[in-house]
Amino acid sequence: MIRGSHPEKDRRPLSVDLGVTDVVVIGAGQAGLSASYFLRRRNVDHVVLDANDAPGGAWLHRWPSLRMRTVHGIHELPGMPFEQPSPDERANEAIPSYFARYEQLFDLPVIRPVNVTQVVDDGALLKVETTDGVWTTRGLINATGTWRRPFWPYYPGQETFRGRQLHTADYQGPEEFAGKRVVVVGGGASATQLLMELAPLAADTRWVTRHEPVWREGPFTEDYGRWVVGMVDDRVRKGLIPRSVVSVTGLALNEQTRAAIASGVLDRKPVFDRITPTGVAWGSEHYDADIILWATGFRHDLDHLAPLHLRAPGGGIQVDGTRVVSDPRIHLVGYGPSASTIGANRAGRSAVRELMRHLDGAKAA
Repeated sequence: MIRGSHPEKDRRPLSVDLGVTDVVVIGAGQAGLSASYFLRRRNVDHVVLDANDAPGGAWLHRWPSLRMRTVHGIHELPGMPFEQPSPDERANEAIPSYFARYEQLFDLPVIRPVNVTQVVDDGALLKVETTDGVWTTRGLINATGTWRRPFWPYYPGQETFRGRQLHTADYQGPEEFAGKRVVVVGGGASATQLLMELAPLAADTRWVTRHEPVWREGPFTEDYGRWVVGMVDDRVRKGLIPRSVVSVTGLALNEQTRAAIASGVLDRKPVFDRITPTGVAWGSEHYDADIILWATGFRHDLDHLAPLHLRAPGGGIQVDGTRVVSDPRIHLVGYGPSASTIGANRAGRSAVRELMRHLDGAKAA
């Protein structure tokens, strides 16, 4: 498969008319379920279209070795407590199980698996074209997140590398790195987590980042999360591409990361100049490698909105809160300031409130 491609998106939508609804929510992760909960409370006719085969959003796709003990920042969905599972439970099972119970408890109208191919303007309405047919709607809440858009940067010579290259989206566990010389590229939490996990089995590792890492002590509290949301909000209001979370929060400095720094596992080096057939190089310095693991993050999955021409000159979509400035019928949750578990819940509530105010006003007019 070509990196970054989505075969399911290439299927042509069926012409079947699936009906008219007040609101379509695209995506059933934390932000999408939160929005559906508040729509349900208002008795708004809506559907939630989810590309996954089962509940869980992006958590379904976390690497199997990720355990709840290393997951931070989980915030319960509105109206239902999150009972903390065993620290040894797999995150890609515990959190999807919580999402499944949530959907059932509140009888949320989630339809899956459905792949949205594009959204087009149809006068006063929007047409949401999918591989199952076409929904017509007065309003749209987009909550597609990022997991289907892994970001692969390019460096000179990358295509010549004779070893293996993979993204964190493809990571299955540390066993596949046993006895290998591994370069981990990226300055985020996933890079440090995976590096610490695979290093004991690897023959050798090298961690490279574009910027010097900033380490942060202390718990990730709700107050701190709100401060982070505020830091990101300014960019999306200007129509700029949202900053990554780690660029605002820094990396967690705890007992585990302190030990990894002391042992040399988290000894950061600047990113290489080029990739060679046998490794990576900085000027005249060369590091032989068997595997390059790209922990370089994800981009927002918004290609299906391209026909609406929402992009601003700055490359992002100009958003005020969750509302798309150029089209108030459309709200983005899980984008920019709401791309966190705390932000997603608040965004779902505010998106529903503001969208319904707009739609009720349009109906009255």
